[in-house]
Amino acid sequence: MRVLWFCIPAYGHTNPTIEVVRELVRRGSEVRYYSFEEFRERIEGAGAQFVACDPFLPPVDARAERRLRRVSTTEMSVQSFRTVANLEPVVSADVASWHPDVVVSDSACFWGKLAAAKHGLPWVCSTTTFAFNEHSSKYMSHSASELADLVLGLPRLNREIRKLRPLGYHVKSVLDIVRNKPDDDTIVYTSRTFQPCSETFDEGHYRFVGPSVRDVASKEKVGRPLVYASLGTVINDHPGFYRTLIDALRDTDVDLLISCGKAFDPAQLGELPGNVRVEQYVDQMEVLSQASLFVTHCGMNSASEGMWMGVPELLFPLTGEQRAVAKRVAEDERLIEGSTRMRDDLRSCVGPAGAADFIEQVARRHMGA
Repeated sequence: MRVLWFCIPAYGHTNPTIEVVRELVRRGSEVRYYSFEEFRERIEGAGAQFVACDPFLPPVDARAERRLRRVSTTEMSVQSFRTVANLEPVVSADVASWHPDVVVSDSACFWGKLAAAKHGLPWVCSTTTFAFNEHSSKYMSHSASELADLVLGLPRLNREIRKLRPLGYHVKSVLDIVRNKPDDDTIVYTSRTFQPCSETFDEGHYRFVGPSVRDVASKEKVGRPLVYASLGTVINDHPGFYRTLIDALRDTDVDLLISCGKAFDPAQLGELPGNVRVEQYVDQMEVLSQASLFVTHCGMNSASEGMWMGVPELLFPLTGEQRAVAKRVAEDERLIEGSTRMRDDLRSCVGPAGAADFIEQVARRHMGA
């Protein structure tokens, strides 16, 4: 079986797919993965063929860069639609020569989903957040600035959509791409229990496979309690947040480890107390195996890893999507009891093997049509 895989340049969207790719390759499938140079090593390490999308990203001016740093949905969508157009000749030629049996595309990767529709290929949506329909989308709460961005950005988005139609991409609206439809074959990297409104998603088309994580055994905690804090890899330029944590825990009998990401220079925080360490990158699963508390932005990947390790979480969501995850976590029981219950629930899911089964089923269903 030949699998054409597409993903956006984001760790939280790429990392959950790696073990699924590895499982497909182990079973004898060929996987061709369209991604970005930052992820080449881990994708090739899983046995996939890597195709770099970096040269096809549209140029971004300073104003657009600021909007992207603020995670503007409009700006991200505009850049995605332009990437669809830039990649079109390459993807179309690849489909014609390689003859993939199935396309797997991240839910936010427009060029993958639209390529499958244009070429009449079976498509599996890889959803590293919740699956969102008219019911579960009510979990999303937007700030005033996010709502303004969505409303004021519609004319720009409609212009970009019109440019795609002559290329064979028949898009009616942004919602046509973003929202899950009832018959979309979809892998969701959480449990059916944790998914909001899970009863509204058909079991034949939606497979809740649980987190696809590298498991690390919880270690006996020695010494002082460790508080681990991370805002993920996208919206992490928040020095005020880091200073608040440092001030709260300085001169206490607790160690604080902050992972601040590569976009933030830890030197901005000045001299640190002896019980505080700030790193741009850590092995999150290893750290969670020792942590007593996880201060998280509630990206689905991070929240799931914390629950997988049974670590209590203090929630600091920054976007509508993260607020949806935070709301769902908060609905669970508090602290140790809740994190332990969710750990057992997530670990009972079918995992990468179940995800690979589902992709193979979708491909076989199309072959037999």
